[in-house]
Amino acid sequence: MPFVKIELFEGRTEEQKVALAREVAEVVSRNTNAPLSAIHVFINDMPEGTYYPQGEMKRK
Repeated sequence: MPFVKIELFEGRTEEQKVALAREVAEVVSRNTNAPLSAIHVFINDMPEGTYYPQGEMKRK
């Protein structure tokens, strides 16, 4: 049962996230031979100010 986690800065529309999840699930299904019903895609919208690479705030 594949689990896919995607971290994005917030700002994508619901339609964009649905399209992304569908396409990712299709690719994972095709490459793992897992049925689509077994694939779970999680999209986490990160608010600005929550990402600090090398200890510095990352801006969009």
